[in-house]
Amino acid sequence: MQKTTIEKIRETASFLQSQYSTAVEVGIVLGSGLGNFTREITVEKEVPYTDIPHFPVSTVQGHSGKLIFGELAGKKVVAMAGRFHYYEGYTPEEVVFPVRVMHLLGVKTLLLSNAAGAVNTDYEVGDIMIIRDHISFFTPNPLVGKNIEEFGPRFPDMSEPYRKDLIEKAKNIGKKHGYDLKEGVYVGVTGPTFETRAEYRLIHAVGGDVVGMSTVQENIVAVHMGMAVFAASVVTDLGIRDEENVITHEEVLAAAKEAEPKLATLFRELVASLS
Repeated sequence: MQKTTIEKIRETASFLQSQYSTAVEVGIVLGSGLGNFTREITVEKEVPYTDIPHFPVSTVQGHSGKLIFGELAGKKVVAMAGRFHYYEGYTPEEVVFPVRVMHLLGVKTLLLSNAAGAVNTDYEVGDIMIIRDHISFFTPNPLVGKNIEEFGPRFPDMSEPYRKDLIEKAKNIGKKHGYDLKEGVYVGVTGPTFETRAEYRLIHAVGGDVVGMSTVQENIVAVHMGMAVFAASVVTDLGIRDEENVITHEEVLAAAKEAEPKLATLFRELVASLS
């Protein structure tokens, strides 16, 4: 008999608790080129995705593919070094599966990071943008289908998808270190193609500041389950602002690596500020 989604989630959580029995408070999802952040964590246990029951496997360059348990700034954390994307062929349910597992492991606060292309012409490569809000109309909603009542309501409120108190803390951390943090709207698209010039103009017209291929589905299920979510984008390219430039994944990874130390400081001190 085929197992239900909730049965799979419980089995995965049970397996991970057998590997690491301590309850975790904070979940972290690392985007393209941002995997080195795990050096900030005092690692107590690493579990490759290939060893975890029902877990998808990351197929994207720049995503190492392991779950890391340990301590960061005095808090117990679990970090995904490599996330899953709809464009890899996974269903929305599979993309958000790890976030739902984190919930059963005790995670109350979720930190998301991603590499994104800027459509706001005031942004430059290497900027970090705090995500204030998102537009998810261009990606399938992961809550479509039978609602898992024990996780949350059928129609979750999304008026504050990214917690204002966490945003304010992050802005204060940025000021302390002299970072020029941006704040804006992330537009989620399916990928895997980078956007056409016309698509960039559309995204800009509907109010987007950056565009990327992740994050919104993870955010939706996290909010559905009552998690407090903070997210930040590293601007790794400037979209297609003229007729000459093109975008490559290699350039995206290089730009993310350059900005990673700032993002690491931001996440580390944000975790330290959690009560």
